[in-house]
Amino acid sequence: MDADPRLDIVRWQKLRGRFGGAVTVDQIAGIDSGRLRAFARAEAARFAAQRPQTRAALEAGADAFLDRVPMHWMRDWPMPFPLLVKTARGARLEDLDGFGIDDFCLGDTGSMFGHSPPPVARAIRKQARRGLTYMLPTAAALEAGRLLSDVFGAFRWQVATTATDANRFAIRVARAVTGRAKILVFNGCYHGTVDDVMVALQDGRTVARPGLVGQVADLTAGAVAVEFNDLAAVEAALAGGEVAAILTEPVMTNSCMVLPEPDFLQGLRAAADRHGALLIVDETHTISSGLGGYARGQGLRADILVVGKCVAGGLPCAVWGLSDTVAARFHVYDAARAPGHSGMGTTLSANPLQFAALRATLAEVMTQANYARMERRAARLAEGLTRVIAAHGLPWHVVRVGARVEFICAPGPLRNGTEAAAAHQPELEAALHVGLVNRGCLIAPFHNMMLASPVTTKAQVDRLIAAFDEILTELTRQE
Repeated sequence: MDADPRLDIVRWQKLRGRFGGAVTVDQIAGIDSGRLRAFARAEAARFAAQRPQTRAALEAGADAFLDRVPMHWMRDWPMPFPLLVKTARGARLEDLDGFGIDDFCLGDTGSMFGHSPPPVARAIRKQARRGLTYMLPTAAALEAGRLLSDVFGAFRWQVATTATDANRFAIRVARAVTGRAKILVFNGCYHGTVDDVMVALQDGRTVARPGLVGQVADLTAGAVAVEFNDLAAVEAALAGGEVAAILTEPVMTNSCMVLPEPDFLQGLRAAADRHGALLIVDETHTISSGLGGYARGQGLRADILVVGKCVAGGLPCAVWGLSDTVAARFHVYDAARAPGHSGMGTTLSANPLQFAALRATLAEVMTQANYARMERRAARLAEGLTRVIAAHGLPWHVVRVGARVEFICAPGPLRNGTEAAAAHQPELEAALHVGLVNRGCLIAPFHNMMLASPVTTKAQVDRLIAAFDEILTELTRQE
């Protein structure tokens, strides 16, 4: 059944008058809804017809998996059925049916530096001959620790397998050293599948996020949600002395992208200091902003820093680091606690394969020269998409943070998570996504996110811009 676009339009019109203009129930973000649905049907049929081998393979081999996919969120891709990837090299994929696709999703940041960067691939092959895991450090681990501090700043590091785990462990430390229970997060944020912060803001109250599977604990006992860019709300939440830490991305990215307003991040730092709370900065996506991440580039002092996704070149790995002050406080706490499980750490974390890939990425891949190439390609992409949107007279905008680019099917800039949710247009975005795949361009399945890697070419960027233009020409043409 077709979704009713009126729900999104009502939200659009209510939000501070920002999303006014010529919007009717016959349009979705400036696109005729009937034309959009006809386009979506045609593109879905084209996708399916071109991939008989993929369809046959899924029909023959997917029943072993719950919901017929290895990980449930693979259902969230808007194509009629998932792509089956045959090979990935550089910034390009080839699927099972032999189609070459320019990859701007890049594993939703996991492969931001390209697929299998040669230094990382060499390091993995070399370490594989020496063993994959043995619960002990290596010389590469020591070098990786030094490189982490060189790149991100002087923190006392720990290694995890995912940024979800890293954020979970950072929260434990924050609660331990402050003796407080609550974590402040921003409405619409996402810090992995961390139970503690799966909350949202609803009618001014913190509530558990809708849709959580098997949720039994009261999440509001340990978390409070406020709007991004609202320092007054942050101050009010901190004033009661119950908040152990603010957990934030420097830029909201797991929504339609929201940039911090001037002085907001430094305002968080000052508010945390005034009220005895810590500031946890999650750079898992904003590592796209440049060497060392957004916080270091902006001079923002974090008490705990979390980085995941691409930090080991695509191998599952994340790191979290404590400032010297917080590390000292934690040592005191740790020495006094009763013996037993800490609730932090997993057996396969900090394995030698991770350290080999981490060292290679930090030393040879995550370089200033590579970031400069990424910036140039991303700037070209953002400028091209902006020109196309303007040429078609659509009320959309483009946002870029370093190598990360998004087109947002609403006016901007967006200020907080509520506005980001209202700007999201799932039906329109799904059609655009499939249309781009059919034209040889893959973007992320969420929030129209695109990344430029060091190996992304001008030709690939220009192909994406041309495909975007072709689709909008079709969607906006007059009969």
